[in-house]
Amino acid sequence: MNMMTPWHLSVAEFAVLGLAALLVGFSKTAVSGANTVSLAIFAAVLPARASTGVLLPLLIVGDVLAVLTYRRHAHWPTLWKLFPAVGGGVVLGTLFLVWADDQIVRTSIGAILLLMTAVTLWRRRAADKGDDPDEITTRAGRAKARSYGVLGGFTTMVANAGGPVMSLYLLSAGFRKLGFLGTSAIFFLIVNLAKVPFSVGLGLIDGPSLLLDAALALFVVPGAFLGKWAVTRINQRIFEQLVIAATIVGGLQLLLH
Repeated sequence: MNMMTPWHLSVAEFAVLGLAALLVGFSKTAVSGANTVSLAIFAAVLPARASTGVLLPLLIVGDVLAVLTYRRHAHWPTLWKLFPAVGGGVVLGTLFLVWADDQIVRTSIGAILLLMTAVTLWRRRAADKGDDPDEITTRAGRAKARSYGVLGGFTTMVANAGGPVMSLYLLSAGFRKLGFLGTSAIFFLIVNLAKVPFSVGLGLIDGPSLLLDAALALFVVPGAFLGKWAVTRINQRIFEQLVIAATIVGGLQLLLH
């Protein structure tokens, strides 16, 4: 990994990463999947492969705060259905990272962001028409859990971008807000902790990256508290529209870089 510590970044770069870290905390306790914007920012400021290793510990900090807030609302039967397929997706993502260079990873992150955005927009359009996205996309619960699980594991390993995939799955399963946040919090804490050995083995997490994480974690905590305060007040539909727009811009920037 390139040397990535606070003093290797400009003030502007560190400020932008701090804002992205704050959004990580906010997304974990308010709007799951909004950290795709953080992903795009990190991949734009840092080398693409290095960015995934720096972002992972920050996500874990956010996951811990979310679990402490919403753990009583988690639905464990859903989690047990997902974990085996997610594990397979994480292994596939690790093998991809062994093969891919920085430019391929950057392009892949951009493509994943745009793909997840397209799926999200399609689902919103189907819901507006009164269609049942769950019936359109899958006919059997187990097949749905496997397909979403593998894609979620792959995207979270390659790009820390499993949030939109799992959001779509939990929404299609009919989860209400607190159940959604509680189940998502437990899911990502376990999955992200399981990714740490793979990331260390790939050289994505090392001493310098953890030093940068220690500085940026200071922004995750207030973001999480802001999300907890806002979750019952925020106009989620408008915020999701802003997230989708920012994600499209970030994905295009990575693809065209």
